[in-house]
Amino acid sequence: MLARHFAPLFLALVYGCGSNPAPASPPQGTSSAAAPPTSTSAETGRAAEPAKPSEPAGPPADWRFAKPVTVSGAKGMVVTDNALGSKVGRDILAAGGNAADAAVATAFALAVVYPTAGNIGGGGFAVTRVRGEVRALDFRETAPGAASRNMYVDAQGKVSKEAVEGPKAAGVPGSVAGLWEIYNTLGSKKKTWAELIAPAIALAEKGFEVDEAFLDTIGNGGRSGAYDRIKKFPTTAALFLPNGAPPAKGSMFKNPDLAATLKRIAAKGPAGFYEGPTADAIVAQMKDGGGIITKADLKGYKAKWRPAIEFSYRGNKVISMPPPSSGGITLAMICHILDGYELGKLGWQSPEELHFVFEAMRRAFAARNEKLGDPDFVKLPIDQLLSEAWAKEQRSTIQAEKATPSSEIKSGTASGVGPHTTHFSVVDGDGNAIALTTTINWWFGSATVVKGGGFLLNNEMDDFAALPGTANGYGLVQGEANAIAPGKRMLSSMSPTIVVGEDGKVKLVAGAAGGPTIITAVLQEIVNLVDFGLEPGVAVSAPRFHMQHQPDVVAFEKGGLAPATTKRLEAMGYTLKEMPHLADAPAIGRNGGNWIGVAEPRRLGGLAAGL
Repeated sequence: MLARHFAPLFLALVYGCGSNPAPASPPQGTSSAAAPPTSTSAETGRAAEPAKPSEPAGPPADWRFAKPVTVSGAKGMVVTDNALGSKVGRDILAAGGNAADAAVATAFALAVVYPTAGNIGGGGFAVTRVRGEVRALDFRETAPGAASRNMYVDAQGKVSKEAVEGPKAAGVPGSVAGLWEIYNTLGSKKKTWAELIAPAIALAEKGFEVDEAFLDTIGNGGRSGAYDRIKKFPTTAALFLPNGAPPAKGSMFKNPDLAATLKRIAAKGPAGFYEGPTADAIVAQMKDGGGIITKADLKGYKAKWRPAIEFSYRGNKVISMPPPSSGGITLAMICHILDGYELGKLGWQSPEELHFVFEAMRRAFAARNEKLGDPDFVKLPIDQLLSEAWAKEQRSTIQAEKATPSSEIKSGTASGVGPHTTHFSVVDGDGNAIALTTTINWWFGSATVVKGGGFLLNNEMDDFAALPGTANGYGLVQGEANAIAPGKRMLSSMSPTIVVGEDGKVKLVAGAAGGPTIITAVLQEIVNLVDFGLEPGVAVSAPRFHMQHQPDVVAFEKGGLAPATTKRLEAMGYTLKEMPHLADAPAIGRNGGNWIGVAEPRRLGGLAAGL
């Protein structure tokens, strides 16, 4: 079991087992780009008594992330989970590119330097506000044409490992098509497509220094990472375990096969990936490992622009991702319920404030789980779920002093997206903003590197309901709305989000990694910023909580609840479970005329890079 794979980890910790070591501290950055310090396993931290309405909001001094490192920039900002990726994006901004240009360059760079999640073999979502126009891009993977409802159910009626490991676990990748759409539709045209991919090619050809963050994702033996999965697949082991072990710290990691793949994409656009030698290599890998993606699947893939989910929260406009992501609708449902309570007067993370937040989460997730799926395959009651009538009905079932048992709230289909997902945010000097979340699902996806291609394939087929009616790794019960079908897009929790203030200017650009905890992490950053006026750094670093309807448990970060708060919540009927890690959610906020970049302090290696 992967020590830091959020899906089994979440269930293990909720049911009382498992561990998750805190990351070591990354190196400090320069004056223009700095990575926040992270804790060690010895730094437990503790959130003291909750703030009363008359006290300043925010965590106490002894919270382990109480001193976030932020980066300020007037002309632009890029925040990612990898320092090299952030610097590539910043350099594009410095050279005259806009937020879209920087996002494309950053994403391709992450495919090289952050292979655990950055990818060209997976997919994702982007929410954009460029030249004042709001757009949402769906480049989620699709089920291959030969996919079938019960393709992963074995003779014993259980889900086979083929759903998570090997070529058969892969959906048709969408990343390259999505990045092309961003460039072609929103790019400044001051930079060519090839120029935006050039930094990634250079990193793959010349190599980059192996650091602790890179090694942490691979792992070895008792360490965190994907070591045990990687070593099962020869092409993957050859790349990431040279001579049978992870590369030495300080050595140069090169990927000439990926460089060649990227050169084809740079020269021919999407056709350089979905057709020709790269497509041939993907199909050959399928045949060797029992996969089902065909040349027709690859050539037929299309990214889709969809109407964004837009709603108001305390006078701010929140823009987020529509289905097949559940993120935007679920965020909207939670916020609409919370609109009926004056959280700011209850005290920051007081038992009273947390109670209403947890109950809103519980009801929104129950609705999400029952109603949502791919809108091209399932009729979705979006207007109903986003109505004031629905929110009012939910509030009528919330008792002020008592938790509602989840068994009393109907549930149904659900799915998560798994942890290695990564989110990044980009803004430029003209106020353009892009929130982009991309994933190959688990760390290192299906653990399958395409021979001759140098990139990993996703294992997103596991985000379908491989066996409808059973719980996935997050305890979310999946049903027919998210059952496998050819060409269908699996439901996701990814929540790239932009918040626009009452002045019409971007106030927050956010998103996260971590399955269903993505949604609740983004929600809490919005609440911290809007309801309590916290600075962006504090909004990101503050203790996090998660309630997803089933299991009927509230997860909280280690040290994130004071004993008195814990006692009060338990008296109200909550079951609480401490977890060492809840989501990775870097963000960009605004302070006057400056952008404020905040890398995720819980994640080793992230960086905010500003101009």
